[in-house]
Amino acid sequence: MIRLSVNINKIATLRNARGGNMPDVLKAAVDCERFGAQGITVHPRPDERHIRYADVRALRPLITTEFNIEGNPIPRFCELVAEVRPDQVTLVPDAEDAITSNAGWNTIANREFLTRICSYFKDLGIRVSIFVDPDPEMVRGAAACGADRVELYTAGYVERFPADPDGAIAPYVKAAEAARECGLGLNAGHDLNLNNLNWFARHIPWTDEVSIGHAIICDALYMGLEGTIGAYLEEIRKK
Repeated sequence: MIRLSVNINKIATLRNARGGNMPDVLKAAVDCERFGAQGITVHPRPDERHIRYADVRALRPLITTEFNIEGNPIPRFCELVAEVRPDQVTLVPDAEDAITSNAGWNTIANREFLTRICSYFKDLGIRVSIFVDPDPEMVRGAAACGADRVELYTAGYVERFPADPDGAIAPYVKAAEAARECGLGLNAGHDLNLNNLNWFARHIPWTDEVSIGHAIICDALYMGLEGTIGAYLEEIRKK
């Protein structure tokens, strides 16, 4: 079954808007697991505008499922990951001032750099996933860099889905097939929600994990966190 990893960045954004510790990011992570999430994702950015580096350190002993840290592998990020030793690190090429991730790696142009980073983290026993656009060549490039998995950047799928679900999923199926041919694990994430998640899951059932944050937190305003996580799990499982 496809695993659901909940990105808790938006919970930290809400906390940081007011100061103090409300909502409690650590409690939210533990509750997400208790409500059925099979992983927790965080994406600390250099300005710490949502998840802080201190949050990542505090979360590590509390997470009992899978802990995934994603971000641009600048030196400070690499030091944090090496210290915390998550189950998985996802390499994302976002600029320091990016509002959110907006593209995958060019794994061919950045092969030397990504190969070095993959080797560094794998030597520490950390699974490495590379964030890529749905392009089979970029997927094959990630395999050549030594990655264990790729995460498909699903913004394009989400944008096209309402008008053309078949056309929206087609490039992702090709990229996912390339990953399977290369022996890579497969993750997916960015803007997936209750409207489009099941279509993705049914067409690419060999996906290992989806990472979802913004939509889950938005839906939780109406459905509650427990009900929302249950609804997302139902969409993943529904045939």
